[in-house]
Amino acid sequence: MGNKCCKSGPDEDALEKERLKSSALLGQRLRKKRRSARIKAARKIQAWWRGTLVRRTLLAAALRAWVIQNWWRAVLCRRVLQLRQDLLKIYVIREEAAVRLQSWVRMWQCHRRYCHIWQALCVLQVPKGCFALQTHDHLQDQYDVPPRQPEFHIEILSV
Repeated sequence: MGNKCCKSGPDEDALEKERLKSSALLGQRLRKKRRSARIKAARKIQAWWRGTLVRRTLLAAALRAWVIQNWWRAVLCRRVLQLRQDLLKIYVIREEAAVRLQSWVRMWQCHRRYCHIWQALCVLQVPKGCFALQTHDHLQDQYDVPPRQPEFHIEILSV
């Protein structure tokens, strides 16, 4: 029974208060740590989500660019194919025109040769009493009479 004023041992109330203060400080520290951990985790989640959105946007943009590139390549392929077809048509028209022109020239040459032969035969068939014997050697030299059947050289071009 002693006097409360003169205590020789440590003050229990003060110790209790110190414990409460330290536990309160510890609780505050724990709360701050938890809060900073939550904020850190929230930032990580937000960064992940933003990255996902960016990647999704970039993927969509890449797919759109790919679609546009495929379309453009198809357009270029159709243009090249159309150009080839046009050039082939022009080539065929020119070849047909050349073949037709060659045919006309050969026909004209055959007709001219026929006319020369016909005229030579008309001259050679002069009556026997005329000067046929005198001009026969001269005509033979001037007109080279081809064989009995006319020669035709036909060249067929395939397209």
